[in-house]
Amino acid sequence: MELKQAWRMNGFVALIGGLAVLAICVIAGSTSVIVMADGGSAALAVVVVLAIVIGLATLLAMSGLTVVGPNEARVVQFFGRYVGSVSEPGFVSVIPLADKQTISLRIRNFETQTLKVNDADGNPVEIGAVVVYRVVDSFKAAFAVDDYEQYVATQSEAAVRHLATIHPYDAHEADRISLRDGATVAEELTDELRERTESAGIEIIEARITHLAYAPEIAQAMLVRQQASQVVAARQQIVEGAVGMVGLALDRLSDQGIVELDDERRAQMVSNLLVVLCGDRATQPVVNAGSLYA
Repeated sequence: MELKQAWRMNGFVALIGGLAVLAICVIAGSTSVIVMADGGSAALAVVVVLAIVIGLATLLAMSGLTVVGPNEARVVQFFGRYVGSVSEPGFVSVIPLADKQTISLRIRNFETQTLKVNDADGNPVEIGAVVVYRVVDSFKAAFAVDDYEQYVATQSEAAVRHLATIHPYDAHEADRISLRDGATVAEELTDELRERTESAGIEIIEARITHLAYAPEIAQAMLVRQQASQVVAARQQIVEGAVGMVGLALDRLSDQGIVELDDERRAQMVSNLLVVLCGDRATQPVVNAGSLYA
């Protein structure tokens, strides 16, 4: 069974018509009773009975009156059978004696708890996410799952846990996605949640990681590791730049014929330049007044 529109009519027309019928029944019934009391025809008893029956039927019909708010849907059931949904806002009348369940179509936010999960490298991390969703199929939301709000909450936490287990906190390889790649991870999480909640009539608008950190027991160790990685990367860049500067200096000295250096002197100059360029402290110059070979 799929989502369908329930039979409905304008509520004001149904209300005015019902009140008019009730007024006619009251007038006709009371008049007949008065005439019968004054010795009128016994056939008027039939009129009284008809007035009562029609009045009760009118009251029964008016039980279908309901109000549908903006961004709401009413799921209509008639003795357990789904007869349709009403999503247009306003005052309407549906099938009498029907059960009318309200389903909100508004956009909602759900924020998961901070979950503790082992990432793809086995490191314990704390992760949380926020999910933005709305109901697009009131039939599935009402009958496909017991509680669609709880269903979204459970599936959101399951998707976040699964996401954390297939990606590392930090990617040490260029072609590997990490949990810190916000846009890519958010897209994966949104796609996975859409697949998980489609059967409940839910549309996932957006899902994003809101909290991401190493677990407290390894946070300090991982901070030292990150600092060491940054130091190594910085040193590597410094060394690459220093080697290029040393090569440029030697080439310029040789091209311009400023000084002729043998292999030993070239090695000594390279050593001195690398110490100056790669050192993390200010160097103290030493003037050599003698010969390099003395």
